[in-house]
Amino acid sequence: MDAQSTRLENAPREIAEACAEAMWAEDQASQGLGMEIVRVSPGEAVISMTIRTDMTNGHGICHGGFIFTLADSAFAFACNTYNQRTVAQHCAVTFLQPGRLGDRLTAHAVERNRSGRSGIYDVTIHDGKGEVIAEFRGHSRTIAGTLLGSDT
Repeated sequence: MDAQSTRLENAPREIAEACAEAMWAEDQASQGLGMEIVRVSPGEAVISMTIRTDMTNGHGICHGGFIFTLADSAFAFACNTYNQRTVAQHCAVTFLQPGRLGDRLTAHAVERNRSGRSGIYDVTIHDGKGEVIAEFRGHSRTIAGTLLGSDT
């Protein structure tokens, strides 16, 4: 395979990574919660976060809103990998097990369908032992604008 063919083959991944970098630079919420991007590729994102004391509720477990936010961030990074500004249209989460103080949660978002301006993404959240904590489904909607310059 020649250099140009390799460059063209890698272009979607490179665009996805550049989009993630552009979004991350402005994403104060995810950064403030200590999230880290593990991996991004077209239609997919993996993000991790450790449950801190200030994320626990009155039952001593992770507040569901923080689990939802982790899933929502993974969803956002997955659906914004095509250099088209995309936002959430509808999201739902099902909590299966509690997250506990100190757990390292990992959210893996995967595109299930993208057609026109709409998309559907599933996000599975695991704890550090590999147990499924929650399942999330997000519906996306592409809006005007791009994340990268017009030369991309």
